[in-house]
Amino acid sequence: MEKAETPVVEAVSALKNLQLDSRPKFVTPANSYTLPAKKARPRRLLSLCLGIIGQHLEDIIGDLTEIAAGFPPEIKLALVAIARRRRLLNDDVLIALADISWDLLDVSGSDVTDFGLAKVAEECPYLKSVDISRCECITTAGVSALTCQCRSLEILRCGGCPRSDSTARRSISILKPKLNDVEEECWEELDSIDIGNGAQSLRWLVWPRIDEDSIMCLSTECPRIIVNPQPSPIGIRRVQVPDEALASVTLDHSIIEDIDPQAWAVSVAPRRPALVPSDSNSSPELHIAERFRLAFLERDARLARKRAKSARQHKRRAWREWLMSSDDAKSVALASQANKFLQN
Repeated sequence: MEKAETPVVEAVSALKNLQLDSRPKFVTPANSYTLPAKKARPRRLLSLCLGIIGQHLEDIIGDLTEIAAGFPPEIKLALVAIARRRRLLNDDVLIALADISWDLLDVSGSDVTDFGLAKVAEECPYLKSVDISRCECITTAGVSALTCQCRSLEILRCGGCPRSDSTARRSISILKPKLNDVEEECWEELDSIDIGNGAQSLRWLVWPRIDEDSIMCLSTECPRIIVNPQPSPIGIRRVQVPDEALASVTLDHSIIEDIDPQAWAVSVAPRRPALVPSDSNSSPELHIAERFRLAFLERDARLARKRAKSARQHKRRAWREWLMSSDDAKSVALASQANKFLQN
């Protein structure tokens, strides 16, 4: 009996001595190693410099034409993207940075007008992708200048606000290509020579709030233009949709991808110097009116000699003119010279 119970007793004692741990223990082999954590790629020196310039962009806008004269095209385009995000982009900034080699332009939500858009379209005729959405100052005149100057325009973004939607609606007749006498059976077989005017190369139109009438008009009269394309692995009509034609992708995102977002996160308003606590022993700060008065007095004293010299010159000039124009003056001058001669 005792021999039969011996295995049971041994099993019970073994279970009592067994230490159960809910957390499994892993033993790392001596030869194994763990992969280091993936670190973020450091920004390029050029991107860091552009970030610094972007933070102080409002301080150099007045001299931007001279400063950016020697910049490469991609640097100018990056400055345009930063200025747009900082709401500093207008006609002057855009024209100062325009470069003939640009093929992409994003002025969405800016203060650019028809004049600035037409001027840039004239200087950048190779533009292929343009975003003018949410630009309340751009009308059909600017769209017409863009389509006339940029014959390679393939992607156009518009709409986004009521005024921009209205401009896009009135620009449909401008965007639709006008055909000459051709005998082709479909739009895909047309050449640029067969298209008289309008947007000759326009293929993608991004207009988020397009109305049904405009969609019907474009699909009926110009099926070549694809409105609001969606990403697709097989493309649309055997053509892959470019990233620039996707509404979910910002047009100039790739240009500033490596730049620190703090470059355009600063306040648009000019920064004021920090207030320094006044010292009781220091002299009180002069009022702005008193400083203007002292500056005026200093300038007046500096120009006093110049005014006196000008007065003397004017007096001598008037004396000479009087001598040349009056006979009495000539006789007086001759008498004075004769008197001096007799005294000598």
